[in-house]
Amino acid sequence: MSNNQEFLDHINKGYTTKGDFITLGAAMHNGETVTNAHVKIPLKTLNRHGLIAGATGTGKTKTLQVLAENLSEEGIPVLLMDIKGDLSGLAAASPGHPKIDERHQKIGIPFTAKDFPVEILSLSEQDGVRLRATVSEFGPVLFSRILDVTETQAGIISIIFKYCDDNKLPLLDLKDLKKVLQFATREGKEELEKDYGRISTASTGAILRKIVELEQQGADLFFGERSFDVQDLCRVDDDGRGFINIIRLTDIQDKPKLFSTFMLSLLAEVYSTFPEQGDSGRPELIIFLDEAHLIFKQASNALMDQIESIVKLIRSKGVGLYFVTQNPTDVPDGVLSQLGLKVQHSLRAFTAKDRKAIKLTAENYPISEYYDTKEILTSLGIGEALVSALDEKGRPTPLAATMLRAPMSRMDILSESELKNLLNKSSLSKKYNENIDRESAYEILNKKIEKAEAEEAKAAAKKEREKLNRKSSSSRSGSSRSSTTEKAVIKVLTSATFIRGALGILNKLLR
Repeated sequence: MSNNQEFLDHINKGYTTKGDFITLGAAMHNGETVTNAHVKIPLKTLNRHGLIAGATGTGKTKTLQVLAENLSEEGIPVLLMDIKGDLSGLAAASPGHPKIDERHQKIGIPFTAKDFPVEILSLSEQDGVRLRATVSEFGPVLFSRILDVTETQAGIISIIFKYCDDNKLPLLDLKDLKKVLQFATREGKEELEKDYGRISTASTGAILRKIVELEQQGADLFFGERSFDVQDLCRVDDDGRGFINIIRLTDIQDKPKLFSTFMLSLLAEVYSTFPEQGDSGRPELIIFLDEAHLIFKQASNALMDQIESIVKLIRSKGVGLYFVTQNPTDVPDGVLSQLGLKVQHSLRAFTAKDRKAIKLTAENYPISEYYDTKEILTSLGIGEALVSALDEKGRPTPLAATMLRAPMSRMDILSESELKNLLNKSSLSKKYNENIDRESAYEILNKKIEKAEAEEAKAAAKKEREKLNRKSSSSRSGSSRSSTTEKAVIKVLTSATFIRGALGILNKLLR
């Protein structure tokens, strides 16, 4: 008992916070939950990013749900990537269960069932508020990194963007960009070479193939208008609770390039538009990236550098990024080193490779006199996790094997009718679900080409008419000369006939 009291003091001292906080659960010691040894995370440090990791079925999604609920209650908006399609239940209150009551009794936290304000968003043709961005909003550098082009090809993309800026050609969707690339090496070749230098047909062809690859993953649905305003992610409801924005991504698991493209554009837009927050004591927005390995899958070195830079810088805007994945090794070291909160669920040790991964994972956590980290990583139950966070002064908290609280909302998805009702109540649908295809580079260049072709055809027709006129004039002139000659010949012949006749008469008289 005294040992448990010592442990309780150890945890409470390490997780003491004077400001606002959220409670994840209660720490465990010697396999038992120590009631009131609460693991509390200061709101002040939640913009220092985090990781939720663990094998399939260990409770990662429920941990994400608990964090989202508690953040919402504190008035902090949340953005969730719902790749498995099991987060819509946040919009409905939990039906409750005796096991939930038992768990909360052990933790020492009363359980209250609640629903939360939810907005359903969509990156594809699934129902929800449509998320879009224009090509020009990406800019040439970011777009080049997404396409993973060569340095020469990136230079051409920069020229294309500059040409469009100089000539007021809006780059809204992928067909705009494709049209300008084709124009640069065909009808507009001389125009662009004169002002911007020679553009290789081989390079534009390679870029076009990269764009087609992006289109095949559904990016043509993402690029366009109306662009989503990231400030709409930061709404609160009438009760002061932050909105939980859920992006339905169940149909893009096999489209990692589209997913990473969207995520990178979203993070870049948030970073460029959110003001510097300073030491406000609470984040402005928390983003959870479920199945985080999809962001890094097939990512180029340039793209990885961009992601690492944004992760390092975006916390100054009051934005926290939380990566949810099966194994911490899914996250690059450069990103992993930036994560302040780590919630590690159980790992499985089936192979030598698994055991090696567990050893590496254990080394990411503070040394503890109360736990054998490698051993406990494989013995945690469902809904239990090792937690390491940052206190209000940015110092690592003691390692705590934690029994996590249960979600207050439903641990299941909404029915079709419930989801439909939620979508019908959306205040953002009317704003973003209208299809807009205003005149942009594609239409403007087509008109320019048609006009040039019409003028060329007109000039060719005029030239042909002039040629025909010259032929006709030449023909008339020849005809006139022929007529004059004929008259002269007739005149001569007539004169000759007269002379012969006169000579004949004279001859007769002389006889």
